[in-house]
Amino acid sequence: MRRGRGFTLIEVLVALAIVAVGMAAVMRALTSSADTVFYLRDKTFAQWVALNQIANLRLSGQVPAVGNSDGDLDYAGRKWHWRQEVVASEVPGVERIDVKVRPTDLKVEDEDSGWYTTLSGIYGDAVAAPRGDTPDWGSQLLAPPVPGGGTAPGAPGTTPGTIGSQGTIGSQGTSPTQ
Repeated sequence: MRRGRGFTLIEVLVALAIVAVGMAAVMRALTSSADTVFYLRDKTFAQWVALNQIANLRLSGQVPAVGNSDGDLDYAGRKWHWRQEVVASEVPGVERIDVKVRPTDLKVEDEDSGWYTTLSGIYGDAVAAPRGDTPDWGSQLLAPPVPGGGTAPGAPGTTPGTIGSQGTIGSQGTSPTQ
């Protein structure tokens, strides 16, 4: 009679230990991936909060006061803390707006750390008088003239598929001298 040989208890325990170590590594990788996804989601929401703060400031129609302000708001089911800094620029009538955002429940050591995003925008009413050097785009020749009149075939400003009076493809043989 032949005896079937199976696994010993030691072999089974070693195999279980290897599987447990492998499963622990897989769980760590999944947890790290989930944490990264949640952080990126929150970072995206923080950028949207900052964009909304700048847009609200622009839409208010009031010139923002130079200095710092902050506040809290609810967005996407979470409370967010924002800090806004308005700085006058070297151009009169133009101000730079920096908005920093982080979750309200985030524990930070000091007030200047832990921000998920910092977004900058411009607010201004600086409009200069025309200088007279703005080109009149409608009156410029867009294609170089061709010897004998007309414009180069297929050049911008020509009508494709028309045959000019001299047998060239383009507009009807027009040139600046005609």
